[in-house]
Parts: sequence; structure tokens; C-alpha cells
Amino acid sequence: MVSDVHGNVRDLARAGQGADALLCLGDLILFLDYADHSRGIFPDLFGTENAHRIVELRTARRYTEARELGTRLWAGVDGDRREVMEQAVRRQYAELFAAFPTPTYATYGNVDVPPLWQEYARPGLTVLDGERVEIGGRVFGFVGGGLRSPMRTPYEIGDEEYAAKIEAVGEVDVLCTHIPPEVPELVYDTVARRFERGSRALLDAIRRTRPRYALFGHVHQPLVRRMRIGATECVNVGHFASTGRPWVLEW
Repeated sequence: MVSDVHGNVRDLARAGQGADALLCLGDLILFLDYADHSRGIFPDLFGTENAHRIVELRTARRYTEARELGTRLWAGVDGDRREVMEQAVRRQYAELFAAFPTPTYATYGNVDVPPLWQEYARPGLTVLDGERVEIGGRVFGFVGGGLRSPMRTPYEIGDEEYAAKIEAVGEVDVLCTHIPPEVPELVYDTVARRFERGSRALLDAIRRTRPRYALFGHVHQPLVRRMRIGATECVNVGHFASTGRPWVLEW
């Protein structure tokens, strides 16, 4: 299982070796690498120096200034902003989807662009969002995307819409989401030094339906990667972009 792939095509291609299936919890796209400011769509378009500056602003929670900087930089780009971004995303998706093994079960992250996934998903790759599937005799539920935040990433939705997807999944053995439940230890990023958005509806569902596992990603350097909530083992499966190692679930 992997999450937060963020452009790591090389390791993704071998992540499913020896496994019955690969599960991906989203965030395939690399827009901006907070560890290496020279990598991603943003520095490709605007240079490493501007990438360094926008990381500084975001880390300091100066989101308005970060958006203003982004607006100024985009004003200097030839062509329609949406078309330029879509072309860059398509280049990454073409490589990433080609690297997925068969079978793969995947859901979206908050930086993903769901309308494009069906164009690149091939036989053997199942995309699920607010849906269930049986794998190896166990029922897995998948809920993708993130909640609205000051970062304004592409696939952020409202709390009610997200809660409805959690409700649609119902009782499962393994609950797979991109974002974690709203628990301080699970949503605080120790490097970015901020609380990311977690879901209260997800936390309530874990307490109510008691899945064996709740698996997620999103927070790259959490204060706690693993904790138990009642009968459920909650696990951040890791920042695959930096580790290159999948998290293995065995029955």
C-alpha cells in the first residue's frame, strides 16, 4: 500500500512486487516538493527561487501572500493557465499510471485531478471513491480527496460531501482514505509545523463501525504514524515520495 506518491515513478513501478495487489491512497502529482524545491510542476514553470519563496510563505501560514505571489507568476506565463497546468499534470499521469502493477486499487488524493484518471486508468486498475470492494476475502472501503483548506488544492470538498462518502462505504474490514481521522497526533505535520485537515466524520465512523484497520496518508511527517482507536488500528502508510517503500498489510 502506498500514499502520497508525488511523482515517484521509479519506486512505484516495483512497489507491488510480491504482493497480491497494490493499493494507492492518492496524491500522485508532484506540484511542489517541500524537501527539494527544484522538483515539481511549480519550479518547472517558475524556477527554484520562486519555489523556495512560496514554501517559506506557506510554512509561515502567510497564505494570502503565497496566493498573491502565485497570481503574479502566472500572469507572466504564455497561454491559458488551466491548459498549461493540465498539460503538466497529464505528463506526470502518463508515467505514473503506466507504472501501476496489476491489480491496483486506487483512490484520489487532494492534489489529484479526478476527471483525468479515467483517461489513464487501464484494465487491472480499479478506481474507487465512496465505494467498497472485496480483496482477498476482506471488504475494503475507499474514500478519496481532502477537505477544504487554505492550500486550495484541486480535490478539496466540503465536510458534508465527504461525510456522505464515508456513510456510503458503511461497515468494512479495512477503511482506506487519503486523509486521516481528526486526531491531533495524526494530523499534525512536524516538519511543515501545522495541523492538516482531518475528518471528524471519518473518526466517528471508525468509532461506530470498528473496522479492523483504518489506513491513510496525506500528512507527510505526522507526530504519530500509528495508534489504536477502540478496536481499530489506525496507520499512516507513509510518504511514499520520500521513502520509496510500500506499507504491507498481511492477514
